[in-house]
Amino acid sequence: MENRKISIVIVDDHPIVIEGLRTMLNSQPFFNVTETFTSGSEVINFIRSHTVDIIFLDITLPDTNGTELCREIKAISQETSVIMFSNRSERSIIIQSIQNGASGYILKNTSIDELVICIKGALSGDIVFCNETKQIISRPAHNILPIPRLTKREKQILQMVAQGKTSNRIAEELFLSPLTVDTHRKNLLQKFHAKNSTELINLAVQQHMIEE
Repeated sequence: MENRKISIVIVDDHPIVIEGLRTMLNSQPFFNVTETFTSGSEVINFIRSHTVDIIFLDITLPDTNGTELCREIKAISQETSVIMFSNRSERSIIIQSIQNGASGYILKNTSIDELVICIKGALSGDIVFCNETKQIISRPAHNILPIPRLTKREKQILQMVAQGKTSNRIAEELFLSPLTVDTHRKNLLQKFHAKNSTELINLAVQQHMIEE
């Protein structure tokens, strides 16, 4: 550890979680929670002009998905270690987070002792997990599919499909032809390995790509 304090930023949409984590981390002599945010856009603006050692990042945010935000953060500040901090324990989300550049994945029921160990490991360049996350990723990956990578248009149409809109309605709102919308819908079914729109929506909810 260096003599200077480690700068930490917390990104979570629940103020009570932020306050609890801030209190725990600031109780440690070498840690300093410099800022907290409740949305992805706020932290992106912050790291463009500030140096941050560690970002604790939730998966569920009001304006974005944490796994995608992690990718954006690393593109702007490669030296910042992003540790996902979430209640979500799906193996696919954990793996996707690491693929997107996260330095670790910790569940919110983790003890302060584990948090400290994980922070030190991440600062040393390790990929870190709490004990429970280690158990999850060590299980055999039976029938687990990776989170599909969608284009901006596919994400847009996925949201509209989830809202129950028909291809004709989607085409009108997006100024596209119904044929083009149908092509996007077929691509979405293929990417999610879904048989129909109902299964598509269920899988997208499970992957936290749309809200229930």
